[in-house]
Amino acid sequence: MRNLMMLLLALVLLLPCAAQAETGLYVEAVENLPEDFILGMDVSSVLALEASGVKYYDHEGNESDLFAILAANGINYIRVRVWNDPFDEQGNGYGGGNCDINTAIAIGRRATAHGMKLLVDFHYSDFWADPSKQMVPKTWEGMKIAAKADALYAYTQECLMQLRQAGVDVGMVQLGNETNGRLCGEKIWMNIYKLMNAGSRAVREVYPEALIAVHFANPESGDNYLSWAGKLDYYKLDYDVFATSYYPYWHGTLDNLKKVLGTISQTYGKKVMVAETSYAWTLEDTDFSGNSVGEGGAYEKPYPFTVQGQANEVADVIRAMHEIGGIGVFYWEGAWITAGGGSWEENHALWEKYGSGWASSYAGAYDPDDAGKYYGGSACDNQAMFDAGGHALESLKVFRLIREGNEIPLTADALDETLLTFDLKETVTLPETVNAVMSDNSRTAIPVVWEAADLAAMNQHGPAVYTVTGEAGGMEAVCRIAMVEYNYLRNYSFEEADTSMWRAENLSGTEQLYVEEKKADSLTGVMHYHFYSTRANGVEFTLEQDVQSLPAGTYRYEIAIQGGDGGETEIYSYVKINGEIRYTQPAKITSWNSWDIPVIGGIEVSQGDQVTAGVYVRCGGAGAWGKIDDARLNREK
Repeated sequence: MRNLMMLLLALVLLLPCAAQAETGLYVEAVENLPEDFILGMDVSSVLALEASGVKYYDHEGNESDLFAILAANGINYIRVRVWNDPFDEQGNGYGGGNCDINTAIAIGRRATAHGMKLLVDFHYSDFWADPSKQMVPKTWEGMKIAAKADALYAYTQECLMQLRQAGVDVGMVQLGNETNGRLCGEKIWMNIYKLMNAGSRAVREVYPEALIAVHFANPESGDNYLSWAGKLDYYKLDYDVFATSYYPYWHGTLDNLKKVLGTISQTYGKKVMVAETSYAWTLEDTDFSGNSVGEGGAYEKPYPFTVQGQANEVADVIRAMHEIGGIGVFYWEGAWITAGGGSWEENHALWEKYGSGWASSYAGAYDPDDAGKYYGGSACDNQAMFDAGGHALESLKVFRLIREGNEIPLTADALDETLLTFDLKETVTLPETVNAVMSDNSRTAIPVVWEAADLAAMNQHGPAVYTVTGEAGGMEAVCRIAMVEYNYLRNYSFEEADTSMWRAENLSGTEQLYVEEKKADSLTGVMHYHFYSTRANGVEFTLEQDVQSLPAGTYRYEIAIQGGDGGETEIYSYVKINGEIRYTQPAKITSWNSWDIPVIGGIEVSQGDQVTAGVYVRCGGAGAWGKIDDARLNREK
């Protein structure tokens, strides 16, 4: 009888798991994933959200503690950011969860109670630290490096002692956040090392069993990662984990990520992991405060913006880390959903009072150039793993299912947008099929029925982009048709593998001068021509292409350029006729994604002329950089 009772009890205990496993979510198992592989989530804003009235619900619709929901879905680690003093003189919080050490202790206790370890992410700032800003805490302002290192050591030690006294299971400590050559106001690597070393010493003393991590962003710039890892090795920093952010919108391919982190792991004997990743499951904004990922945008979209697409992104990042021996992956702010919901005014009151938006107006005193102008709500509510009402999405199950898999029959999850380009003189035709994105992120061609459209009229109104919609597999199909003028320049946007038609002459030893793949930095497509130099007056080059057998006539030439930190510049596009520069037009670089497109019109070409189109760039500023894209030579008459 006793054995029968035990069996019945075991079956009862298994029932919730069995019910939870029933899902339409496709997940391919990662074989031999270690039991201690980190499947983590950053939920730093949760206390502010709960204070604002946010509630969370499990997959059966029951209101539940967020940490219980996460643990039941395979999350075994919680990450929390820590700011020194995210409050103004009157005690008003800066927002973003108002994440000081007291927040970390409260979150750490709840994580520990649910069997999860804590990663403590010290920003060593009073507010957000990232590649664009690494501001000094108010009380450390003006300190020399030795005094600042002492203060950082004492602060880190005190915070960790409070966590230990509270019984928090700290498994890892992060020395700064996205420290791309900057930390706590310091820009010299020797000083950055001194600060990291002070933090490292404090961790070893208070939590000797914890791993110590350093954290960087932009793995698509692999040379920078190798340089930073080399500097840490040169200074003999005591740390265990080289961590990165990886957002597929901006940070390149997974193959590149594996290559960069794999090289660092093999070269320096360090553990590697992804400290931040996320992906949108919808483009809808639900809190009246814009999202970082929305409609349009110059960013990669390697997965559909669906619940399945979100799960596939997570699974692929986990798989990539496992393939190179990485120790884990953290999803960033997977529970940061809408606080309030009725109106911007209602939500704003909550953001101001509880800090449940990314920044309150009070943060402007500390960060006037960013938070002081753009304070508001969550910029990632469409990337959370809960809907606007706090109900867990099916994608949250990926962290548990990744171990055993759930390889159910494939279904169509979304449709790829069809992009077509026609010359103004070409006949426009529509395809008979479109690509369905399947639940494993593969593509399958399926029949499409397009709505009626006047295709012939598209040839009559000059360059333009048209949209035609239709239906395929019960989903709306979208086709974008770009009508363009014939371009006499080959590989005008650097998209083709053969770039030999472009000729670059490096006139001053420009350090980086090559075709680069990065959609976020391209005007169109994913490729562009890149230049960069750390030295003052280190950028000077020409980039040009000869045009063969150009018919006699009048032409127009344009080429796009963007960049920054140029200092004193001389930049112009030009056209040579028979080896002599006959036409020029000045250009400039100002800031990221601000494209200047100088146009040269009225270019007279006689039969047999040798024509060369190009651009000249000279920059005096140290660290000058830029991108060149979309060169066009079109006939005017």
